[in-house]
Amino acid sequence: MKAIVQDRYGPSDVLRFDELDPPVAADGELLVRVHAASVNARDWHVMRGDPYLARMAFGLRAPRVRVRGTDFAGRVEAVGAGVTRFRAGDEVFGEIDAAFAEYVRVPADGVVERKPANLTFEQAAAMPLAANTALMGLRDAARVGSGQRVLINGASGGVGTFAVQLAKAFGAHVTGVCSTRNLELIRSLGADRVVDYTREDFTRDGATRYDVVFDLVGNRSLADCRRVLTPTGTLVLSGGGVSEGGSLLGPIRLIARGRLASRFVRHRVLTLTAVPSRENLATLRELAESGAVVPVIDRTFPLSDAAEAVRYLEMDHARAKVVITV
Repeated sequence: MKAIVQDRYGPSDVLRFDELDPPVAADGELLVRVHAASVNARDWHVMRGDPYLARMAFGLRAPRVRVRGTDFAGRVEAVGAGVTRFRAGDEVFGEIDAAFAEYVRVPADGVVERKPANLTFEQAAAMPLAANTALMGLRDAARVGSGQRVLINGASGGVGTFAVQLAKAFGAHVTGVCSTRNLELIRSLGADRVVDYTREDFTRDGATRYDVVFDLVGNRSLADCRRVLTPTGTLVLSGGGVSEGGSLLGPIRLIARGRLASRFVRHRVLTLTAVPSRENLATLRELAESGAVVPVIDRTFPLSDAAEAVRYLEMDHARAKVVITV
């Protein structure tokens, strides 16, 4: 099979389009023919081994998993012994390592669900990691409810475009912060107000206070973000920014500061660790099928151009999701 392989850390040039033996479904597993995969910030973090501290998990000298990619959507090609939830021909989506390939092997009880019936494979592949992050940040961490005021910093990114739609689905009044070129996109997703960060500093708005600030960028200080919260407001941190390369801690620094600050301030300051789950995928499928959430795709690239797709996302040119077609 064709796959995107990496044998050392570095820029996107280390990714190569190569031939590998296809996997075989073992007992309790699915073999999925991948139709589409999406690119996430996680992919370039692993590709570069950046921040360096994360190599304790990724692999000290090179990635332990040679094939990049996490999000996938495709069709079940075969099932191993003992699998009853799926059968050959089912259309599925989910998260698994090594998704930038023609085939992936997925535990049947892992992070995999039936694809939303109304979405294309490309749209479905755009959902798992980013939409799950938005769901856990708003529903689980911030506990967003009807009538609350929610600000999303980084509204035009992969997670942000889902966060705007989910916050609206939960009944919130939503403010999205983005650049000039993305204002109309964020309005079209349902935001009640949009802030152009090139012209306006949302942290200096003395008239508006928010019940929740969901920071997906990590470019403002904790004090800045807390300044616009209500006295009982919640700040959720899930921002990694873009790659500057060569960092020891990267976004881990902001996470550590947030956890420390949460002990000494009156606001709830939460650092989000989004854990993928089959249950959350099922919730997202229902939201997509109801029309409450529609994935937004910026560009698609063929599998052979996956290195260019990662480069495009890494250099912060992308808005919403970048998808690889297989």
